[in-house]
Amino acid sequence: MRSQDAARYALGALAGYRGRTALMLLAMAIGVASVIVLTGLGEAARRYVMNEFASLGTNLVIVLPGRSETSGGNPANMFGETTRDLTLGDMQALARSSRIRRVAPLVVGEAEVSHGSLAREVPLLGSTAPLLAIRHWELAQGRFLPPGDPERGSPVAVLGIKVKRELFGNQPALGRSVRIGERRFRVIGVLASEGRSLGMDVEEVVIVPVATAMELFDTNSLFRILIEVRERSMIPAVIEHVRQTIRKRHQGEEDVTVITQDAVLSTFDEILQALTLTVAGIAAISLGVAGILIMNVMLVAVAQRTTEIGLLKALGAPARQIVVLFLVEAGLLSLFGALLGVAVGVLGNRFIGHLYPALPMGAPPWAYVSAIGVALATGLLFALLPARRAARLDPVQALARR
Repeated sequence: MRSQDAARYALGALAGYRGRTALMLLAMAIGVASVIVLTGLGEAARRYVMNEFASLGTNLVIVLPGRSETSGGNPANMFGETTRDLTLGDMQALARSSRIRRVAPLVVGEAEVSHGSLAREVPLLGSTAPLLAIRHWELAQGRFLPPGDPERGSPVAVLGIKVKRELFGNQPALGRSVRIGERRFRVIGVLASEGRSLGMDVEEVVIVPVATAMELFDTNSLFRILIEVRERSMIPAVIEHVRQTIRKRHQGEEDVTVITQDAVLSTFDEILQALTLTVAGIAAISLGVAGILIMNVMLVAVAQRTTEIGLLKALGAPARQIVVLFLVEAGLLSLFGALLGVAVGVLGNRFIGHLYPALPMGAPPWAYVSAIGVALATGLLFALLPARRAARLDPVQALARR
């Protein structure tokens, strides 16, 4: 029997038992769609995190106060506390390297910003002029923080676009005043950047000079120091420069944590890829359930088609040919079910992406190939037992339906 004849025979058998065929198609489609959707969610989470960190900028080294690892039994170390503050003096000392292009300190807090009768709580950032280039933000209007001595503050502010709209509406904001705490600030710029960066909505921030923010929050400690390295190959040397400088300034203590964008990206990428594979594996269990359903239904089919099998064997069909016919039938079922599942999975990903636009939904190519491959392998594997049982039937007893 030619392959075309075997396929035609299997299609005829599937069309002859439409209820049974629909049931097996549905089972296989649900399994494949589950793999596609769950893999798409895992991949979307990975892409979202990667995009968040990419928005920080390139060739970035971040210095945090406190040590991330524990040592001995000191409870302070366990919680990443530091014996010394990270100061503007530390930041200026770190900037003295030819390998460093820009350095920006960060002070972060919450403050009430008001104009006239309108007021709201916003994240307040204290920094310096290089922050704009390091974070790759853009201005819609005006200018950013003025360059100069970071230890000298001035009453100027740059507003996120949403803060500007809420306080000034469609009226111009440049040159006008806002009140932050008990002080007045002149608006010198409005950010055009949108979206979120490490959990902070860029549209809702207000940025003031770092020295001014320290006065507002009554602190001498920096939240972070952002360092932009000139070339990626220089990052290890800059990290060593940071450690040596901090040890020198902090009486031999390296009481800071130095992280790089690449290291954080790599860690999150590994974690999220493992998560994606885990949820895909859990979803693939449903393909095993679908395979068991195919086996049980085809065992029933063997009993229902005993006379048909007996006639084939009486006409000279060998046992191997009977096995091939049943496996072709199972293979077509699995293939059609898998393709249907892929279509449902793609629609499901698009629907989730429509509900949550921030998530870049879409399963990776390997998920489609794996889902279809596992579906076919599962269908053929579980169909092997019914096929062999059909091949072992005696033609005389089969024709007599015994």
